[in-house]
Amino acid sequence: MDTTLRDGEQTPGVALSTEEKLWIARKLDELGLDIIEAGSAITSKGERESIRAVSNEGLNAEICSYCRVMKPDVDFALECDVDSIHLVVPVSDLHINVKLKKDRETVRQMAVDVTEYAKDHGLIVELSGEDASRADLGFLKSLYSDGIDAGADRLCYCDTVGLLVPEVTTEVFKELSTSLSAPVSIHCHDDFGLAVSNTVAALLAGAREAHMTVNGIGERAGNTSLEEVIMILEWLYKYDTGIKCDELYKTSRLVSRLTGIPVAVNKSLVGGNAFTHEAGIHVHGLLADTSTYEPIGPEVIGRERKIVLGKHAGSSSVTLALKELGLDVDDSQMKEILERVKELGDHGKRVTDADLQSIAEVVLDIYTESKVKLEDFTIVSGNKVTPTASIKLNVEGNEVVEASVGDGPVDAAINAIKKAISGVADVVLEEYHVDAITGGTDALVEVWVKLSKDGKVVTARGARTDIIMASVEAVLNGINQLIRDN
Repeated sequence: MDTTLRDGEQTPGVALSTEEKLWIARKLDELGLDIIEAGSAITSKGERESIRAVSNEGLNAEICSYCRVMKPDVDFALECDVDSIHLVVPVSDLHINVKLKKDRETVRQMAVDVTEYAKDHGLIVELSGEDASRADLGFLKSLYSDGIDAGADRLCYCDTVGLLVPEVTTEVFKELSTSLSAPVSIHCHDDFGLAVSNTVAALLAGAREAHMTVNGIGERAGNTSLEEVIMILEWLYKYDTGIKCDELYKTSRLVSRLTGIPVAVNKSLVGGNAFTHEAGIHVHGLLADTSTYEPIGPEVIGRERKIVLGKHAGSSSVTLALKELGLDVDDSQMKEILERVKELGDHGKRVTDADLQSIAEVVLDIYTESKVKLEDFTIVSGNKVTPTASIKLNVEGNEVVEASVGDGPVDAAINAIKKAISGVADVVLEEYHVDAITGGTDALVEVWVKLSKDGKVVTARGARTDIIMASVEAVLNGINQLIRDN
């Protein structure tokens, strides 16, 4: 059972619209979930409209509504056309005495009466013991048995405040699964970070169903993480869950986007760093065999591998990163790319895939039949100094030195280049545009220019941490294209 739309939505600050619930429900159904708990019908008129919309969507999954142990809750659930109810009954003395202000026998009879009422109205009933991990096990078993006699189809053991440990979970579920005639499910919260461990322990000990949420969202510290349990069962226990695992990451991103709850970068499987590798021995190992430092291939859950580079990058790191980007380079190109990566690293910057791709594509363009190459470049600029640029170019094998002024350092640099190549090509700068690929004062900037010559127009770019050098690079790249194309 997925309860992202009910227990997950109880995360503070989260409120999903009907359309958003439908988007998530469709994705959960596509994954192959057996049961979708679409909400709690008693909550509000808007909630009932959302549950009804999910119920009427024609999904393969069983659609369920959360209900308190009260007949009006069942009536509201019936209005929503659901298939089943998750009938939650407080079973610990703390909840019975303090929250309900009743006694055990009264609560037992309430559970029986509402179960019979729901069954009489054609609903599947999952009878759930709230705060079961703090309840007397003898009383809990007797209440479950009475619930089965009243028609309950399934039973649920709720670790409402996350107090279970795996050893106790194993003992409890061995007892429940062998002594009761209805399947038992596990519902865990993650207050001590054990929700996934306890859920897996319960399943191994005889539980037939698990309640989970996408990304483990939910009240307080959240619920059991669906993607973690699924992949533990699939990959570590070799159990075929029937879930489309390669859609797990997309589902994670959808839920994160619609709920507004970001996924921690270090979260297992779906976190930003789960398949991201820094430079060093790990990347060297990955180059030989990706399984050296990855327990599963990222494609298994619909992800891609990412290589993050910096000043400690080596050629193996850059080679693997370029391979992931589908780019092939020769030794001289590799040397230039590596130098630029280290240059960014020296500025305290991590080099992302976008940075590397921009650097590599610029270098590849420069090395492709470059007839005009930069040898040296100097710029002088200040508050009371006219911006002046001097440049040394290798133009078709000949050294050319020129200088020029401009309205600013970039303008001066471009003017100097135009003077230097005037004997080979007269170019016109049509457009000039700057983008920072990533944030920060030391970000890699990408300069785009549109140049023309004799009616021929080309677009070129340069990528550096220095905007002036990026501009020079872009203009030279464009000039080489114009010369090459002619």
